[in-house]
Amino acid sequence: MSERSAAPGGLALVESLVNTLDIESGADALDTEDGRAPFGLTAAEIPEARELRESLRATLLAHAGHSPHTPVTPLDDLLASAPLRVTVDPADGSAALTPADARPLLSRVAAAVAQSLVDGTWTRLKACEAETCHWAYYDRSPAGRGRWCSMQVCGARAKMRRYRAK
Repeated sequence: MSERSAAPGGLALVESLVNTLDIESGADALDTEDGRAPFGLTAAEIPEARELRESLRATLLAHAGHSPHTPVTPLDDLLASAPLRVTVDPADGSAALTPADARPLLSRVAAAVAQSLVDGTWTRLKACEAETCHWAYYDRSPAGRGRWCSMQVCGARAKMRRYRAK
């Protein structure tokens, strides 16, 4: 997949959740305890995590100007049930959105999305254009028009297909 550096801040969580599924090989890290550990998931929470992952992927595809290939639950429907709290640091008065206890992964994702809206980074998190990939990546290009997780792999394959088609 990608040689890119991780997305900034809480978007790294979103990126890593989307990237638990390798579409090309079909390997799903959520099938293993080690793959679930970074998200604090139990085996019983896997279906909900997969639904969230695919809704996120569909949104990241939209960020890159593509439509999802399969129907998914709209991300805003899922995030609407994410319990968040506003916490204020008494020392400096800074405020932050923090996950409440009930649904920790969903709340952590909602907090990451909210923070990225504030700092303007949300639409820079995208999914690769390649249908056999759709790997999440953070677009650091100056114009924000990145299309592939990796120019050396997915980008090169797309360019070679176009060249051969001519």
